[in-house]
Amino acid sequence: MVLVGDPESAQDVVQDAFIGLYSAWPRLRNAEKAPAYLRAAVLNGARSVLRSRNRRQSLRLHYDPPVWSAEAAVMVREDQRAVLAAIARLSRRQREVLALRYYVGLSHAEIAETLSVTTGTVSSTMSHAMTALARELEED
Repeated sequence: MVLVGDPESAQDVVQDAFIGLYSAWPRLRNAEKAPAYLRAAVLNGARSVLRSRNRRQSLRLHYDPPVWSAEAAVMVREDQRAVLAAIARLSRRQREVLALRYYVGLSHAEIAETLSVTTGTVSSTMSHAMTALARELEED
């Protein structure tokens, strides 16, 4: 949800990644690489969703926080909504790095491999993202 902004799109992206893995399974030479395949497929799928939205809007893509139902809004604490809104305002790369680190639990090296960047880029992006989140949350 962090990468695409809404749970329905996130579920679709993940489902498509698993379908792709299932289809590619006979050609997969090393089953231990399946998690890496899924991570890359989810990231590529999320990017595709965002590109599609961008084309439709033909404006700069603005990330709104997820829309909450009345029941969920009552149940979810205000600080959680503030954090999700602050994450939604980060750049795509920053959201990807944070999601891979804190939601998926990957190391800096695994994130670098998944995003095809250096570990230094991962560290720098992580640092900038955390600084931006702290600043955003202080202002709120």
